Amino acid sequence: MGDDRDDEGPAQYASPPCFMHELDPAFRAPPADWTDIRRWRKAERDRLIAARLAIPADARAAMSARIAAGLDATIGDVAGRMISFYWPFRGEPDLRPWAETVKARGGRTALPIVVEKGRPLIFRAWKQGEKLDKGVWNIPIPAQGDPVLPDVVIAPVVGIDPDKYRLGYGGGFFDRTLASMPRKPLVIGVGYEMQRIPTIYPQAHDVPMGEVVLG
Repeated sequence: MGDDRDDEGPAQYASPPCFMHELDPAFRAPPADWTDIRRWRKAERDRLIAARLAIPADARAAMSARIAAGLDATIGDVAGRMISFYWPFRGEPDLRPWAETVKARGGRTALPIVVEKGRPLIFRAWKQGEKLDKGVWNIPIPAQGDPVLPDVVIAPVVGIDPDKYRLGYGGGFFDRTLASMPRKPLVIGVGYEMQRIPTIYPQAHDVPMGEVVLG
């Protein structure tokens, strides 16, 4: 799913210029403006995706299993709740087996759908065996059904910082969606430990995750 608004909006700063470079020659100054931040995010995104794709499949499967266990601990009882997960893309954790257990425990599952650029995502209920169509980037999406409002949204991360700000693919879909929802769900960012980064240089439009579960 597409993600934080790397290509939109001006930068917003809350602190004065940093002078650490005068004390430590190895210090690298943060990006100076929105153009620099956007360039930095793209480079960091490319680096992290390449590193994720380089993880062997069996190691990714083991990490996905740890994430699934972490989700159970974070969410608790799923009975009667609508859980939006995602179809794995470019080495993301595969939580489809976990989603099957949600159904078995009395919960419901949904998948996100990109309607068009610049608009929020919608969510449709879906379970294993129901028809799928190809969506944006050929990611499978539910072929039919009315939009639903999830109780929990699981968002794959490209990078995640200590303040739970998520680096995504740059489309702004998650931030836009969360800002527009009439009732905010529990939002959980998921990924691998190697995706931790010191900061994404968050801007006014960036929305932090409620929880983060890494494997």
